[in-house]
Amino acid sequence: MINRVVLVGRLTRDPEMRYTQSGIAVTRFTLACDRPFTGQDGKREADFIDCVVWRKQAENVAQYLKKGSLAGVEGRLQISSYDDKEGQRRYRAEVVADSVRFLESRNASRSSDSSEGYASSTGGNGNAAGWGSQQQQNNSSSPAPASSNSGFGADPFSGGSSIDLSDDDLPF
Repeated sequence: MINRVVLVGRLTRDPEMRYTQSGIAVTRFTLACDRPFTGQDGKREADFIDCVVWRKQAENVAQYLKKGSLAGVEGRLQISSYDDKEGQRRYRAEVVADSVRFLESRNASRSSDSSEGYASSTGGNGNAAGWGSQQQQNNSSSPAPASSNSGFGADPFSGGSSIDLSDDDLPF
């Protein structure tokens, strides 16, 4: 049996972190995920999906994400039920996250709060801005050149250089 969910969306409010009686961190948040089509009125619609994450990842989500942050969630769908005050059986669907990815830098998520629509998921230097590039931006005032990430020279996909290969180098 398979129960896998992969989501990309923006947080609708700041994450809420609590601790269980045994001291385990648990954070709840809601992602707004655009539907791939427009409604009858021509506007884009979104689904609002409740998510829960546990332990160290819960602490990281609560510390680094906020309302409007772009995040990727991978996990499983869980349906639970409870009886409300009137004795009615209620059901709740939520994604229990195995992994939460931060898909933009803090600066990009700040700009998304003040702009209409979605901001770009690049961190200003043209590279996808996840946790690693956010850390790099905090450690230096200017973006590092592409060649500093590896000892193999300039990035051939940046548009500025070509790769010199002979047919003998190819595996096929």
